[in-house]
Amino acid sequence: MPRLDTRPRTMDHMTDAARVDAWLWAVRIYKTRSAATTACRAGHVRVNGERAKAAQPVRVGDELRVRIAGFDRHLVVRKPIVKRVGAAVAAEAMEDRTPPREPVAVMAQRDRGAGRPTKRERRDIDRLRGRDGRDARV
Repeated sequence: MPRLDTRPRTMDHMTDAARVDAWLWAVRIYKTRSAATTACRAGHVRVNGERAKAAQPVRVGDELRVRIAGFDRHLVVRKPIVKRVGAAVAAEAMEDRTPPREPVAVMAQRDRGAGRPTKRERRDIDRLRGRDGRDARV
């Protein structure tokens, strides 16, 4: 009996649509599929501007906004894959349109047990934080 399915057997991981949680896991946005499902349930995933459920299908051209570690990643689906693939194939399956993050000023931290800061250190800390002690006093 002839095969009814005309898709090539070697490309079973590629279809015309994929679940959003499976796609996020397959392109390595989340480490596990359950983490991707949890993010969908928590409302951290949006497809074309709408809040997505885990089973919502994504197709080529769909825009995803995924909140990870406090900032949004903007992704566009190029290939809807459902199985975890190598990094090169995963990179081809998505287009990352995330704007570059602004550098965050890192505050110097004192060693634990170093005691209270000296007057000079306090002034330096105030200057880093944008507070100048001379302006506050009248």
